[in-house]
Amino acid sequence: MRLAGKAAAVTGGAQGIGLATAERFLTEGARGVALFDIDAGALAEAARRLPAERVLTRVLDVSQPEAVTDAFAAAEAAFGGLDILVNSAGVSFRSAFLDMPAEKWARVIAINLTGTFLCGQAAARIMVRGGKGGRIINIASTSGLRGSTGRTAYGASKGGVVNLTRAMAVELGEHGITINAIAPGPVQTGMANHDPVQRQAFFDRMAIRRVGTPEEVAAAAAFLASDEAGFITAEILSVDGGFNGAGMIMDMAQMAPSARPLP
Repeated sequence: MRLAGKAAAVTGGAQGIGLATAERFLTEGARGVALFDIDAGALAEAARRLPAERVLTRVLDVSQPEAVTDAFAAAEAAFGGLDILVNSAGVSFRSAFLDMPAEKWARVIAINLTGTFLCGQAAARIMVRGGKGGRIINIASTSGLRGSTGRTAYGASKGGVVNLTRAMAVELGEHGITINAIAPGPVQTGMANHDPVQRQAFFDRMAIRRVGTPEEVAAAAAFLASDEAGFITAEILSVDGGFNGAGMIMDMAQMAPSARPLP
């Protein structure tokens, strides 16, 4: 069990990637996992699925600084420290750039980017005090690596998470804290809600033409949280079926032969 004896916190932990990650960490031997989520109902339902003696739940809006401070203090008190943070809380709002309401833009940035900053800072302060290093894993997105239709606010927020990850890694390395990000592609969660046209647009640029699962992202998080990843930091790991790496994809049988032989 790769995370035996470790204490973790997962934001957005009541559903989707966050919940799958919490479940994977417990399976990997974590002594305790704090689940933070803004949805009280989903949090209560998640708690019923997990071992009560190893789980702390707390309703949290990650964009609120004082609430973040209080939540992480509760996790530190419950587990005697903190070894791992996964920043999975996020919201998405699709809109054309010309039609994007300023208040929607602000809310997406507040949750996805500012929330990642606030929770990362709170967790890192606990890790520095503990003196044993730590792991912080930010959930970014392929939308933060490439421009996408209708992703003005979401893409900008996740692009910010990508560079925040690298900046945190530079400053926190001296404390033995690694900071990495996972950039999922299309994953089957409630927030994704891709219609058939959007899904096909993904598939047209993917080597593995299917939707991913929260458990596949959680597996990547478990690796990055483990001692096996101790020399990996400031990296962005795409878990996207090859979407970010793809250029032209077509049937080789339909491709015309090379016009000129090799010399």
